[in-house]
Amino acid sequence: NQDVYVSTVGGAKAYEPAMDLPIALAIAAAASDSCVDAATVAFGEVGLTGQVRATAGIDRRLAEAARLGFTRAIIPARGSEDVRVPRGMKIVRVESVLAAIGAATG
Repeated sequence: NQDVYVSTVGGAKAYEPAMDLPIALAIAAAASDSCVDAATVAFGEVGLTGQVRATAGIDRRLAEAARLGFTRAIIPARGSEDVRVPRGMKIVRVESVLAAIGAATG
């Protein structure tokens, strides 16, 4: 009973599979009339069954997020076992979209 539209700033093209998880979190937050904390960053590819898949460059993504002032990151559990956690950042590893929603809005 609801339509969902996803738009990028300035019409930029969204080819990055790691944008799946933040888009899913934004939709879930809007549907539940809640929000994701502004200090939280998320990335990960989402499969058709709701699993959160690993993405390339996790260390680089976390370092850049920390540089931009994010203090919490929701990331794929798979592929992040040996990740370097930037100082001052809390990492939440998730295996499913449901777990990510709980971590983001709970």
